[in-house]
Amino acid sequence: MSSHGKTEASPSSVPSITIETMEIPLTYEAVIPHWFYHKIQDDRGSWNPFSREDSEKLEAAFCSGQNPNSIVIPVCGGRYDVYLGSRRMLSVYWDEEDSEAQRCTWFYQGDKDNKYVPYAENFSEILEDTYMQAVTGNEWKRRLQSPSRELIILHNPKLMVHYQPTGIPDEWGATPSEQGRPRTVKRGVENISVEILPGEPAQIDHLVFMVHGIGPACDLQFRSIVQCVNDFRFVSLNLLHAHFKKAHEQDQIGRVEFLPVNWHSALHADATGVDNDIQRITLPSIGRLRQFTNETLLDLFFYNSPTYCQTIVNTVCGEMNRIHRLFMERNPTFKGHVSVTGHSLGSLILFDLLTNQVDPTLSIHIRAKASVRSAGPQTPRHTLQKVLEELELTDLISVFEKEMMDIDTLVMCTDQDLKGLGIPLGPRKKILNYVKHRGHLKESNCTAMETSLTSDLTQPPLTSGSTFNVVNYEYFDVGIGQVRIDYPQLSFHPHIFFAWGSPIGMFLTVRGLKRIDPNYQFPTCKRFFNIYHPFDPVAYRIEPMVLREEEFEPMLIPHHKGRKRMHLELKEGLTRMGTDILGSLRVAWQTFTRPPVPSLPPPTAEAATLSVSDLSLAADTNSAVKSEEVSVKEEPVHLDVGMLNGGQRFDYVLQEKPIESFNEYLFALQSHLCYWTSEDTALLFLKEIYQTMGISMDQPLQ
Repeated sequence: MSSHGKTEASPSSVPSITIETMEIPLTYEAVIPHWFYHKIQDDRGSWNPFSREDSEKLEAAFCSGQNPNSIVIPVCGGRYDVYLGSRRMLSVYWDEEDSEAQRCTWFYQGDKDNKYVPYAENFSEILEDTYMQAVTGNEWKRRLQSPSRELIILHNPKLMVHYQPTGIPDEWGATPSEQGRPRTVKRGVENISVEILPGEPAQIDHLVFMVHGIGPACDLQFRSIVQCVNDFRFVSLNLLHAHFKKAHEQDQIGRVEFLPVNWHSALHADATGVDNDIQRITLPSIGRLRQFTNETLLDLFFYNSPTYCQTIVNTVCGEMNRIHRLFMERNPTFKGHVSVTGHSLGSLILFDLLTNQVDPTLSIHIRAKASVRSAGPQTPRHTLQKVLEELELTDLISVFEKEMMDIDTLVMCTDQDLKGLGIPLGPRKKILNYVKHRGHLKESNCTAMETSLTSDLTQPPLTSGSTFNVVNYEYFDVGIGQVRIDYPQLSFHPHIFFAWGSPIGMFLTVRGLKRIDPNYQFPTCKRFFNIYHPFDPVAYRIEPMVLREEEFEPMLIPHHKGRKRMHLELKEGLTRMGTDILGSLRVAWQTFTRPPVPSLPPPTAEAATLSVSDLSLAADTNSAVKSEEVSVKEEPVHLDVGMLNGGQRFDYVLQEKPIESFNEYLFALQSHLCYWTSEDTALLFLKEIYQTMGISMDQPLQ
């Protein structure tokens, strides 16, 4: 025992190594470092490598000689920032626990999935110095002790092991001499089995906001919206390189950025207190099932509540505006479009939000018409200063001017917004009472102006009821059962609206809307796609609400590898073959069972002039015409499904997998959550986005 009371590992306690030390002299070359990151919230606790491009940027900043505490490097497509001094990686657009970043050179084989774990930076430097001395002096079997008192032996350049004690240190801090199973030690990232993903193109062609549905989890693995969007981004990037290879090689395209929009945490946060209120009335039995219901299914009821519907809509719109503003600040050269995607309830939220947007190019015209045609004397428009003077709150003028608020913005403010500005409770009550009173005035004026406003809109609204009564879409809550709330405005105009597994059609129907006017478009969004899986129990079609007179199938989304899936082609072929066989049997049966021809009356003079061949030709022509009529009836040549998607079809159905076709009910829940990893869905996104830019795929899918 040493003077410190610690037992040193004896050579006899180390398992013998039969491989001899290499006698061939080696030339020392410095190890090439690679940067890794470790997400603390990740249950697997694994270290993941940065892309080579990000690692090179971090290494260049590390070697620049500048003060590391002042260096911030954007990584992972600009969605994270690495603070070099503290070695922390922070998310930019959403709330997430900080992650570790590290410069890695030496690794040992870990316990979880045999993945390699990097040593700490300071101990890696010690290992590298020891390795350099062994190479230059050709003296191996060197021993080192890690900070956790574990033994590392460098037998030769090809054999380096890490021994972890199997016992528990005694009360004096001495570790037992017995050693556990040796672990492999590797030098340099090129010697370990790890996948280093390619970097993302710096050029961003399009931005897509993705809004989740009910509950905090988005798939069967109970992953968050951030993790699911990461998967979809990865899938789309691979498809972009595979199906737009020509345009990518010619630097015509960059990539599409997908960013998550989380509203569930804001609804269930402590600010609303709804979780505590629900918990107080929840029964104690079947606790797990009731907890699942409170976290997920209740979101549907919250959306039908005026109080919490306003919270949800404000959160979704506010998050998209905040992220869009931050994105533009970090990408000042971005000139592309912005689209939105909603899954399940998220699609309904976006539908209602986009329905109640105001096109600024039409707003001036509409206000002018309304001021001329509205009945009764016109009251002068109040300014924010006059309102505050009436409420005796002139000392708050500077607060509102600092936030650049006018009277219209004040009307949209909630109690939480005013509280966030630091306004006391008494003045808040006065302001909210004014807002409520002004809302009643606006509603009464709305009824008087509804007919004139609707007739002046260049985009006709939806129709409601069996007689197709016109509903003014600026006040969408009147007439079809929608919750009466104030819809905020987006700071951008969405280019395309993609809905996944959407219950929009069902909600519109139960609200009392029987038909969508074919000429209706979203005020600020001209394209719309309703994408669903055939077994999705939550999804509904929307095209039949526009075209009620026809029975027709939705558009089939092509498989990302081309053509239909094999089992669908086989099923279609067997169906066609069965139809042909049944038709042949029917003709044969009619031939054998045809009754005898009765005696006919003498032919007329006109019929007598026709030959037998002429009669046969006439019969064939008549039969062909009837057959063509049936064919046209079964497969309409042109379908007018309205202007929701600019005059094009918008109901799109995915192809089910072969295993899913065996039992529809077994895969029902999975089919509602499949979109986040669906390559067919991602390719449809890319196709429609880049088609508007005049860029098509290398080979069109059929």
